[in-house]
Amino acid sequence: MYHINENVANLYRIFDQNERKSYLRLDLNENPGGLPQDFIDSVLEGVTPEFVAQYPETLHFTEVLAEHLNTDISHICLVNGSAEGIRYVIQAFTSEHGRIVGVVPSYFMFQVYSEMYGRDFVKIPYNDDLTMDSGKIIEALTEDTQLLILLNPNNPMGNVYTDADMAKLMAAARERKITVLIDEAYHYFCPKTFMKYALEGEHVFVTRTFSKLFSMAGCRLGYVAGWPEGISLVQKLCTPHNVNAFAMRFAEAILETPGMLDRLIHDFREGREFLIESLDANQYPHKGEAGNFIFIKPKTNARGIVDRMKAEKRILIKSYPDVGKFGDCLRVSIGGKEYMKRFMSALLDVDR
Repeated sequence: MYHINENVANLYRIFDQNERKSYLRLDLNENPGGLPQDFIDSVLEGVTPEFVAQYPETLHFTEVLAEHLNTDISHICLVNGSAEGIRYVIQAFTSEHGRIVGVVPSYFMFQVYSEMYGRDFVKIPYNDDLTMDSGKIIEALTEDTQLLILLNPNNPMGNVYTDADMAKLMAAARERKITVLIDEAYHYFCPKTFMKYALEGEHVFVTRTFSKLFSMAGCRLGYVAGWPEGISLVQKLCTPHNVNAFAMRFAEAILETPGMLDRLIHDFREGREFLIESLDANQYPHKGEAGNFIFIKPKTNARGIVDRMKAEKRILIKSYPDVGKFGDCLRVSIGGKEYMKRFMSALLDVDR
């Protein structure tokens, strides 16, 4: 008889099929400027017909990445964007109706995958002042909890855990034998990392992506870091040749080109500093200590501003309802200074 998985049939999903090429895109936490054109040209020079025709081989780049992380390849699994790695961790380390604890709002795919596989996702809300009390998370960790999901920093709030908070959370998880997944998609925008827990201990994973600072969202590349036995289980879920050769070629070039990472970080920080100073000068409350995104409390209607920015200024941003004490807010991706100038000019024009 025909069968349809009810978890999938009842799953709520939103797929973005908008044509965005002619807009300034500040809605999906991408780098609007991307990588330098001369750098892209130099990386593509070595692309041959054979390179395109052959299945990608991952060993070399995994070794390059392991050296960058000061570890070895047994601690790393390459994935098609960190979202794929998150999916595999949930599949491998939780059971049907298994209890997963995570903060909300957050990257929505944590909940999507939990519902897709019939897991029970327990939501820990933020305080009204948009801070997260680690004590609330620990209180939710029951003996039957199978997975704790933390984000460092969190999207969309931008919060970062202190060393003391993370130590308490890790101790609570170990005591209850709970696997921990720390998503560090926005690492490099915020240099604080908890990678040591994944590389030095057990039952802890860190996921990262090359879509954000590395400006490779179009290439789809990420990785899961963890203890070797756990990584081996994640790898068993990977489809054959799940990471494409172009993605690895660009990522390796970024890691090994002197000054490239520093240049990307500098451009981001310059744009962020300009944006923060402009928002302060024009009396806009804002929130977002880390990550390449920021919440802005507008002077008028947030949803109306989003629509006008798209229609009149060809700039794409998002609105979020009921963001703690901020109420309805704008969320804007942060890019280089030239893009932040364009955004601020448009905001001051439409928000009045």
